[in-house]
Amino acid sequence: MLPPVETGKDARTGWFDAPQYWLARYLFERVVAVIYLVAFLVAVNQFPALLGEHGLLPARPFLARRRFWAAPSLFHLGYTDARLRLVGWVGVVVAASLVVGLPQAGPLWLPMLAWFVLWVLYLSIMNIGQRFYSFGWESLLLETGFLAIFLGSADVAPPILLVYLVRWLLFRVEFGAGLIKIRGDECWRKLTCLQYHHETQPMPGPFSWYFHHLPRSLHRAEVAANHFAQLVVPWFLFAPQPVAGVAGLIVVVTQLWLVVSGNFSWLNFVTMSLAIMAFDNAWLDKLLPVDPPTLHGAPMWFAVAVIALAVAVAVMSYWPVRNLLSRRQAMNASFNQLHLVNTYGAFGSITRERHEIVIEGTRDEPGPGATWAEYEFKGKPGDVGRRPPQIAPYHLRLDWLMWFAALSPAYAERWFPTLIGRLLEGDRPTLRLLRANPFPDEPPAWMRARVYRYRYTSRQERKATGHWWVRELVGDYLRPVSRPATVGADADRHGQLGVPAAGGGRVGGPRRRSVPRPGAGRARGRRPDAPSP
Repeated sequence: MLPPVETGKDARTGWFDAPQYWLARYLFERVVAVIYLVAFLVAVNQFPALLGEHGLLPARPFLARRRFWAAPSLFHLGYTDARLRLVGWVGVVVAASLVVGLPQAGPLWLPMLAWFVLWVLYLSIMNIGQRFYSFGWESLLLETGFLAIFLGSADVAPPILLVYLVRWLLFRVEFGAGLIKIRGDECWRKLTCLQYHHETQPMPGPFSWYFHHLPRSLHRAEVAANHFAQLVVPWFLFAPQPVAGVAGLIVVVTQLWLVVSGNFSWLNFVTMSLAIMAFDNAWLDKLLPVDPPTLHGAPMWFAVAVIALAVAVAVMSYWPVRNLLSRRQAMNASFNQLHLVNTYGAFGSITRERHEIVIEGTRDEPGPGATWAEYEFKGKPGDVGRRPPQIAPYHLRLDWLMWFAALSPAYAERWFPTLIGRLLEGDRPTLRLLRANPFPDEPPAWMRARVYRYRYTSRQERKATGHWWVRELVGDYLRPVSRPATVGADADRHGQLGVPAAGGGRVGGPRRRSVPRPGAGRARGRRPDAPSP
């Protein structure tokens, strides 16, 4: 039996044990487990239609082109949609058990195994997710989840090394995001970026319209506060209490501001979970009515494992530190296929105008008399009278990729043609990714995609019309196409849609060019305004 360790705000023990952070661990584990649960639900709900056997970017051909160590994944043993759903639901169940604290109540190895299982399962999904899983918060969740493996069980004092490893991850997230801004778009240095960002961000939220219409002086104050929170505050995460707790509180407040002002999947929620480890019991004991446990010191094998982890992270930190110091700083990058000790950043540049792709279908022959109906997405702007919804921490992967597709066709050339083909077929899994199907009885005969310039309504326009957006047609993204019954495999093989001559054409027809975007040359080469590509 290991010796008991005193708990409470005045608890002290050997250098390795940190009982003063048991409440932080208690909360951190449950928040990260909830995020894992959401991530696995996203996979169950969306992966088969996006990347499954008949998905927009099927995983099987990708796996056939990759060796295991190039993309470590359990699905190298064989991918089927049924296996993907099994992996997803196992992840949901294990994550839910961690939320209620079942593994933590067992022996030390049990929560370690539970966290390891979540990490392996999500790594297996992410590494075959291709473009749809290329967001920075995927690697952030994996790195956070890997650290959680070494937090210990409920009756073992948290290791102080883990407390600081989590803070080191938070430092890289925040300081990297601050550096990429100050080095990037000049509007960050001029304090003017938020005059555009609330309107042009990938997935506006229900309050984004109001944030956009704040006075410009407040927008400048927002940017200045952001620079302080990301470039100055992170250094104080390594200070003694209560300074570290104050730094963590500033991070939480700024992340909550971002949650209210937009939808960024679980990025802000993972960041806040990391900040929890800046608070000791003195900060949290009045907020969490949890009886303190009797803690024990860590066994030798666990201490050796944690020390080995700390040494490995120190060595692997060379690459993200070098990136932070570089003038050519990468915004989001993993330096290994396990997505450990990554570099992070977001919104190095800000787009000044919002372009949206609107997909339409018709049963008429294309022409002046044709009646076109729009497909409505769950999150991205479409109907000008619809208020942007709250989506985060859930992640609508297709909606996000549609925003990137409007920036440049390079982001869409491998999956957008198949999307159009699936809609022409009336494919139910694909249609479930959308909010509304304007052709519930029979698929359309023709499809097209058009680019609109969107802007928020002014206060006067909103009062007069009730609309949230005003939009103006820019041009065609895809001119009208139809799909003969035999063209499915051809379209998948080529990975692009034909752009027909005026008056119509067919998917997979003899005339093939990349899907165009009006003004795409202007967007090429620009760093995307989001934490991915």
